[in-house]
Amino acid sequence: MRGRCQVMSCSGLDPAVAPDRLQQRRKKFGTKLMSAPDDLPAGRKRKPGSVRGLEALGRERLSRHFFMRDFLYSEIGNFFQIQNIPDDPNLALYAGRKLASELLDPLVETFGPIAVRSAYRSPAVNGYGAEHNLGCASNEANRAGHIWDQRDPDGNCGACTSVVIPWFADQYEKGRDWQDLAWWLYDHLDFHAIFFFPKRAAFNLTWRENPERRISSWIGPDRVILRPGDTLPPIEERQGRYTDFPPFRGVQYPELPQRYR
Repeated sequence: MRGRCQVMSCSGLDPAVAPDRLQQRRKKFGTKLMSAPDDLPAGRKRKPGSVRGLEALGRERLSRHFFMRDFLYSEIGNFFQIQNIPDDPNLALYAGRKLASELLDPLVETFGPIAVRSAYRSPAVNGYGAEHNLGCASNEANRAGHIWDQRDPDGNCGACTSVVIPWFADQYEKGRDWQDLAWWLYDHLDFHAIFFFPKRAAFNLTWRENPERRISSWIGPDRVILRPGDTLPPIEERQGRYTDFPPFRGVQYPELPQRYR
């Protein structure tokens, strides 16, 4: 009706007539399609079904320095024409904001610009990569990892991205030990897991509920450096590796004018 602003429920139905129609739709489609678990992050965003919808998702701000679009590019998706779009944007945005604000922003504010490599992967993209040996673990292993919009078998949500820190990569190329950075990360960030790779000391960085604090690597003979319950090297030994690192979050960015804060 013109001139009347209708309040819509999350099912897309006018609340005044929703109960009967909602019951009809539940009978037809099942309750799982019509109601979400109580512990899902709040939100009513649907999977984008148009270019404009995807643009809107990409504009979602995750943190001071990052937007969702920074994490949606996929070489596999691009080359093989597979959509890399979250089925559950609400869960993907929730996990992505945790990853960006708690782990990535501190890196930018310590080391300057960082390069984001493989980040979000849709189940279709990741599954194709795993099936064709393109450097992806299975979908089961990547839930709450690269697949941001699915929880792992224990019910944890999480998000993973591959990162290169140019400031450190230049030193690594000249012989610096990757573990200098690994132990700095351990002492400064509350990650779930980090996994280092030989090229440019790139590493997978994962935020997850109930973090396990794992350190692993494809560099050298030892794959696992730290498991849950392992004894840590002494703090003095760890700190001795990164005494020449810049101050934590020491990069100064322009402050907003007072009236716009």
